[in-house]
Amino acid sequence: MKLINFIMILWFLMPGFHGAVAAQEPEEEIYRVETRDGNFFTGTILEEDEEKIVLKTEDFGEVTLRKTNIVKKTKVDPRRLVEGEYWFENPQATRYFWSPNGYGLKKGEGYYQNVWVLYNQASYGLTDYFSVGAGMVPLFLLGGTSTPVWVIPKFSIPLVDEKVNLGVGLLAGSVIGEDIGGFGIAYFTSTFGNPNTNFTIGTGWGFADGEWADLPVITLSGMFRTGARGYIITENLIIPAGDDSLLLMAFGGRRIIRNSGLDFGLIMPFAPDMNTFIAIPWLGITFPF
Repeated sequence: MKLINFIMILWFLMPGFHGAVAAQEPEEEIYRVETRDGNFFTGTILEEDEEKIVLKTEDFGEVTLRKTNIVKKTKVDPRRLVEGEYWFENPQATRYFWSPNGYGLKKGEGYYQNVWVLYNQASYGLTDYFSVGAGMVPLFLLGGTSTPVWVIPKFSIPLVDEKVNLGVGLLAGSVIGEDIGGFGIAYFTSTFGNPNTNFTIGTGWGFADGEWADLPVITLSGMFRTGARGYIITENLIIPAGDDSLLLMAFGGRRIIRNSGLDFGLIMPFAPDMNTFIAIPWLGITFPF
């Protein structure tokens, strides 16, 4: 438990936990324009007609963009401007590396997540408070017959806007090609902080083949935004194993590349009888839709 206490103390001492960085409040409406060559321009519109847009930007001054070269024009939420810099949206704000937090997808939002090619999962917001998803590990592509599949319904309950969110959900799955019962975990999470910087405490009861676990899994996870495109992420699971407990500690980051998120880090198991340090690399990518 000394290691768990250290993790919690370290997290609460991290700068920025107790609130988001103050956002710049523009006096005029700010727009973000994406062009066909992959460039982005953020600023106020000085002039617009059928052929062009004249944009006043902080970095490039006045920029004239032909509409034939524009892919998208989006009005910017003032909270995304921090000291004049545009902070990209988190493509997977409802999850850390794998485990969920209390935030949920809004109606019409969705994402697809892939980890090391084989792990596939997608979720979609049916309402502002309920989402549903599905996933699979297609082992049949490698000549195997057993293929795990699962569904993931989730309710998100905001108690204090962008400060305290509760999540209740279920992962329920089966293995195609095997004559076994279902497996999964029912969980409850409490998330403190905003979608960019937060800390989550969660509990989950696993089940397999019709039987429930005697003790719950405990999760302690956190996310800290470091800038316009970066995050530090820690995800820690305390798993009961007989009279002892196994700690799975993950630490790494998230990098926003265009509108997608690249997750990277190390998963490190710790147990009372372990004499060897083990670090398993994690690499995943998330595409919002």
